[in-house]
Amino acid sequence: MNPLLNLDNLRRDLEEIIREKRLSALFQPIASLHDGEAFGYEGLIRGPSTSFLHSPINLFRCAEQVGILPLLDFACRRAIIESFVAQNLPGRLFLNVSPACLSHPDFHPGATLDILRETGMAPQRVVIELTETQPTHDYEQLKEALLHYREMGFRIALDDLGEGFSSLRLWSELKPDFVKIDKYFVQGLAADAQKRQFVRSIQHIALNIGTRVVAEGIETPQELQVVQRIGIAFAQGYHIGKPLAHPPRHIALDLSETPSPPLPGQGHRNAGGLLVTVDTVPPSETSNAVYQRFTEAPQLYAIPVVENQRPLGLLKRHEVLEFFSRPFSHELHGSRACSHLMDRAPLIVEQSMSLQELSQMVTTAERRYLADGFIITQNGHYQGMGTGHDLVRAITELQIRAARYANPLTLLPGNVPIQEKLETLLDEARPFTMVYFDLDYFKPYNDVYGYVRGDDMIRLTGELLMRAADPQTDFVGHIGGDDFVVIFRSSDWHERCEALLEEFAQRVSGFFYAEHLAAGFYDAPDRCGIMQQQPLVTLSAGVVEVEPGQFENHHQVAAAATHAKSMAKQSAGCSLFIERRRQPPEPLPAPIAA
Repeated sequence: MNPLLNLDNLRRDLEEIIREKRLSALFQPIASLHDGEAFGYEGLIRGPSTSFLHSPINLFRCAEQVGILPLLDFACRRAIIESFVAQNLPGRLFLNVSPACLSHPDFHPGATLDILRETGMAPQRVVIELTETQPTHDYEQLKEALLHYREMGFRIALDDLGEGFSSLRLWSELKPDFVKIDKYFVQGLAADAQKRQFVRSIQHIALNIGTRVVAEGIETPQELQVVQRIGIAFAQGYHIGKPLAHPPRHIALDLSETPSPPLPGQGHRNAGGLLVTVDTVPPSETSNAVYQRFTEAPQLYAIPVVENQRPLGLLKRHEVLEFFSRPFSHELHGSRACSHLMDRAPLIVEQSMSLQELSQMVTTAERRYLADGFIITQNGHYQGMGTGHDLVRAITELQIRAARYANPLTLLPGNVPIQEKLETLLDEARPFTMVYFDLDYFKPYNDVYGYVRGDDMIRLTGELLMRAADPQTDFVGHIGGDDFVVIFRSSDWHERCEALLEEFAQRVSGFFYAEHLAAGFYDAPDRCGIMQQQPLVTLSAGVVEVEPGQFENHHQVAAAATHAKSMAKQSAGCSLFIERRRQPPEPLPAPIAA
């Protein structure tokens, strides 16, 4: 029988669970993306394992239905705090609290502090995490309750930003110390430009108002890499660690996926390459002192306002000079703090952000950002500034260089960028998978159907390869003719290749006459000019999985990929061959050729 049908029995069951302390605490680590260690743990709760009330959703829903939600909420806090202290877990404890409980008539201020005193835990280590499961109407009462927590030393976090009923208003009203981005916006953001833009916007707002961001729902290395590149400070999810009753004290998260600075000779590839050192001023600096700096340095266009390494705003030359050109400005405002003259919402970006992402952000944002420049940070700490002029020049250089070495038919990167990409990955000792794609029996097709149709087939191949690759992590190149390569960093490269070959086999059928398709061949001259039955065009892929230290240079990788491609072409139809030899073959004297 459904327990919801008998509320009296349900209430007795819940009260018995609380009284007998049959609630179990689980802890999921929250990683610092600065050092890869545990910043803290979110405390979670479960009911008895054999009960309908094991699920926290059922547990809290039923408690609310029978009118004992505050009682359950307090019992959960006690169970989590006592277990956290008993295990001597490091860092902060994120403690879930429903806003409904804080505004409930039965809410007792100081009850959580009493538990901490009993266990010997400092309130400064506890983050009260608001879980917005229902609409919040009484903001004033909620603010009053949270102010009470803050006065006792607690920190405040807002959970599931972007998912709740009014989370943005809560952020504005309550000014939490942390915000946790809902996992919907994190999962899959490596391949979703709109999600990346949303997360970047949240990070930008957080930097400007002093809130720290936790990205929830990190399940893949690619998602972790993107949130690192955006500059988010903390991460949580199954890739970091699952909820456990006894979680590890050290997680030693691998942060090697963070994009490296550009290598010598490669040019600027990220915002850090545009960095210019600009001396800062604290927010308490006088306006007269700032005016004096601008008048003494005609080349100075902006001054960042920084406190405790955190950028607060930007003082702009033309605005400061114009302000003090007014009558009595020096007399009335010269001794005031310069913070009243600063732009409180400048563009702030992490130095690891790619130039392409930075360019998109600048061009889609307000026009003033291009003229004013932008502040560059590392993990939220001020590093320097960049200018719109330098950004435009760097993007132009990249576009010119890309056009110079691109294949004119597909516009994909050619041999030089392919070699540079391979050398970069080898120098940085990063694992990757090299896949060499080649169209089988393509020359006879060109002879029968003409080069225009042949070019269409090559373009189709390039388009399918681009769709199969992850634009955030993978690299697609066109060697020439009907030869392509994809350098995969995606862990699911095998599934991507299989899906690609299957789609090619379906799409390529539209390139043949019906009679040729029905027969499975057509007559065409071979290389000696003799008419032969030629099979229909297929696609072969040779795979080399490259581990750090396995190959010395890109020539050896190319030789191994060429051998794998040759083996793939020995099988009929669209085929995939994975090179299993660990010893690299003899290096090729020249780059891969068609």
